[in-house]
Amino acid sequence: MRELISTDDLHEGICQMASQITSCYGEQPLTVIGVLTGCVVALADLIRQLHMPLRICFVEASSYRGATERGPLQLQAESLLDVVGRDVLLVDDIFDTGHTLVEVMQLVETLKPNSVRSAVLLRKLGRQEVELQPDFVGFDIPDEFVVGYGLDYQDLYRNLPFVAALDPDDLQADPRQESRSEI
Repeated sequence: MRELISTDDLHEGICQMASQITSCYGEQPLTVIGVLTGCVVALADLIRQLHMPLRICFVEASSYRGATERGPLQLQAESLLDVVGRDVLLVDDIFDTGHTLVEVMQLVETLKPNSVRSAVLLRKLGRQEVELQPDFVGFDIPDEFVVGYGLDYQDLYRNLPFVAALDPDDLQADPRQESRSEI
């Protein structure tokens, strides 16, 4: 694995994205909906930079289930707050093909918010299969499988304080077996 975005660069990118969001919303109340689980680290850092009144909830979206190929998207939205007539910001970790963001936005729009915008930590270049583009983007990255700062491979590496690209050999190995043998 090799570091793609350092801890310092992540902090700077989150601060810049927060500044853009603040310019858009000002002091208006905002409902932030995080797309679990990958958004948790970026969301925590982002909301500490936002100073308008915030409400926070989550939707769980999963399509990878331990593989590197996308499968059917499963959404669990039981914990969503009432967003009727409110401004909503969806926060996700990565914009890859775009299907997750499109489906989550469609779900939220059925709840009749005043507005829905999206913020993503990473936008993977060359992978989009949808017309939609995120409103706020922390970083554009090449088409590589990335981990760290909330992103995982087989439920590992989310805790890395930086974003790293996995080498093809890393994707062939079972990281759970490697971590056990190192203990």
